[in-house]
Amino acid sequence: DAAFKEMTGGLSDLDKDSKANVTARLKEIKGDKEAKDEAAALNAWLRLVDKEAMLKKTFKESETELDAKAYAKYPKLTDTETQTLVVDDKWLAALDAVIHGEMDRISQAIARRAKELAERYESSLPRLAMHVAEMESKVRFHLERMESSWR
Repeated sequence: DAAFKEMTGGLSDLDKDSKANVTARLKEIKGDKEAKDEAAALNAWLRLVDKEAMLKKTFKESETELDAKAYAKYPKLTDTETQTLVVDDKWLAALDAVIHGEMDRISQAIARRAKELAERYESSLPRLAMHVAEMESKVRFHLERMESSWR
């Protein structure tokens, strides 16, 4: 979008999706030497739009042809080929994807829980007991300075 606006001089009234607007703009600037770059960009855009339409048409025709070939092939499939297509290629592939997704989810949950536990129990009990003793002695010291007692 930004590159197109830059190429066309930033025309805000130009709807890039409207072939009619581009054609009208080309007629407006026909013969204008200052709009030479703009005209080149608009003509390039028109060529690309036409090419896109042709490719979409070709794609749709090819897709229709492929569907027709597939539908014509279905009645000719043997039971083994049908089983391979349905069970092996479709169901097993879907099950495989679901199983791997679930395994990934479980692995992430286990990793997250392990991290939580590691953070929770990062300090050992002796270290915590030592910290409590230090804090207790500071509290006693301050209480003594205030001429009060701990218990």
